[in-house]
Amino acid sequence: MKRFAMFMLAAALLFTGSVFAQTAPKFAHINGQELLSIMPDRDSAEAKLNAYGQDLQEQIEELHVEYNNKLQTYMQRRETFTAAIREARERELTSLQQRIQEFEQTAQQDFQRMQGELMRPLMEKADAAIRKVAKQEGVIYVFDLSVGSVVYFSDDSIDLMPFVKKELGIQ
Repeated sequence: MKRFAMFMLAAALLFTGSVFAQTAPKFAHINGQELLSIMPDRDSAEAKLNAYGQDLQEQIEELHVEYNNKLQTYMQRRETFTAAIREARERELTSLQQRIQEFEQTAQQDFQRMQGELMRPLMEKADAAIRKVAKQEGVIYVFDLSVGSVVYFSDDSIDLMPFVKKELGIQ
């Protein structure tokens, strides 16, 4: 009876081990930043973003030119102004300087918002392709190497980049 129990225990362990070996989880990795950088739609998104950023920068430069011109005029004629006019011009310069700072902050926020709007479709497309390929390959975890949180991965980890590039039609 003891032999039979030992045999059953050994058989159960062997069976469990072979089932586990057959269903061993598969891990994969991809460099998300590299993938986004080679996506064809990225060039048009970057061109739009650069044009938008250039427009904002030109507006900021115009405000700085206006401020510098007013400051220069003030500095040259300051001694000829009455105290009331001098105070009014100083308030005007301070107000313009504050408007410039506020515009720069708003411009930066608008630029980031635009960047998100333009990149979101690319990121969603890449994410959908990664998910589809991972599912096809039976992968349970995909690590993004561009985030820097993966310290090590072995050669057993599947590099999804070639599969995802194929899915997206990228050469």
